[in-house]
Amino acid sequence: MILDAWFWTGAVIGGLSFVVCLAMTALRRHPADSSIVSVAAVELFLLVYGVVGAFRQLGGQPLNGPTWEFWGYVLTALLVPVIAVAWAVTDKTRWSNLVMAVAGPTVVVMLHRMQVIWFGQW
Repeated sequence: MILDAWFWTGAVIGGLSFVVCLAMTALRRHPADSSIVSVAAVELFLLVYGVVGAFRQLGGQPLNGPTWEFWGYVLTALLVPVIAVAWAVTDKTRWSNLVMAVAGPTVVVMLHRMQVIWFGQW
């Protein structure tokens, strides 16, 4: 399996989002703007990842796994940050920052699985 720059970029963004949201859980009693922005950065990365993935696949790069599974992961990963922010907007407690914190690592795990589907295992 190849962990390319796309994976590492997503891992850094997801990790930073996790750290920011975790810090805001400790510091704030309500959803912090910085937490929301960090989760929005994860969502923006996923949008770009999906567009680039579509162009790569249309350009002839084959997947080593099922196409439906790859795109299922992409669409599901796109929903994770949206649901986390929706929770934060409706919950208004410090714990909504913690819910947003989980979005980053969840997306990183899903990115790893997408890499396995795209490039195959070793």
